[in-house]
Amino acid sequence: MSPSLNALFCLGLCLGQGLQAQIGPLPKPSLQALPSALVPLETPVTIRCRGPPGVDLYRLEKLKPRDYKDEDVLYISAMKRHNAGEYRCSYQNGSLWSPASELLELVATGVYEKPTLSVKPRLVVSPGEDVTLQCQSRYGFDQYALYKKGDAGPHKRPQETWYRASFPIMVTAAHSGSYQCYSFSSKSPYLWSAPSDPLELVVTGTSGTPSRLPTEAPSSATGTSGTPSRLPTEAPSSATETSKTTTIVIKNPDPTTGLIHQSYMKENLARICLGAVILMLLVGFLVEDWHSRKKSPLYRLRAVHRPLPPLPPTQKAHGRQDGS
Repeated sequence: MSPSLNALFCLGLCLGQGLQAQIGPLPKPSLQALPSALVPLETPVTIRCRGPPGVDLYRLEKLKPRDYKDEDVLYISAMKRHNAGEYRCSYQNGSLWSPASELLELVATGVYEKPTLSVKPRLVVSPGEDVTLQCQSRYGFDQYALYKKGDAGPHKRPQETWYRASFPIMVTAAHSGSYQCYSFSSKSPYLWSAPSDPLELVVTGTSGTPSRLPTEAPSSATGTSGTPSRLPTEAPSSATETSKTTTIVIKNPDPTTGLIHQSYMKENLARICLGAVILMLLVGFLVEDWHSRKKSPLYRLRAVHRPLPPLPPTQKAHGRQDGS
């Protein structure tokens, strides 16, 4: 096989690998709500989808009811009940679509009256003691959520009896902080009550870094006694009051930096491979030309010796012939 054919074969192979590395499986985008996924009614929120640089098209969709828009940002100027629900996003590069992002649960708060949060046996405790935070509502909600200020997400628990749920904690220094709870129905999991008044749990002794509450897998709610009240259709006036502390911001991991780094690495790999193949092509052409010049024989034309024509007769010869 000639050097040029070898170079062309390497070019095709390397370009195929370079394109595969550059296209490859597209990374998953990230989706987050700013400033928080817990949004009080009538307040603004921004939903943002982030992918690698150079994206051709973003698609942001709401699952129920199914709706989408081909943009990377959804701005809601005033949160309504119908805005609550599950969101996800994806993007398109060329003819390929990326995997969908993780689901974002956008929750509308302040839909119902706020519950009350209490602690047993006391607010000031020492590390190693057992305390129970109890969230209680006037209505027959079957789901409750407890937030600690600084945590990334809620600790949800079904009701133990009608109107309330308990959250037991084995106290460490890290559990010291401010707590709030919410109540909601499993039939409308994204419509929550207003937050309870904050409760400050004081842990004496050494200070620790914030940590999440111990999580437990939710089980189906079972009522023990009593008949539940009907859920309120509208939030009472007390539910629209401003809470004494701000809601906790749910921080989602931002993999944008990793996506950019990965994309740059693939592009650089494709460029280096293409440059190497072009260099191989040039070298192959030069080697092939040198070989062709070396092998081709040099043909030299030799002069052909032909006999000269006879000389013409002289005048003396003509005179002799006339005398005879």
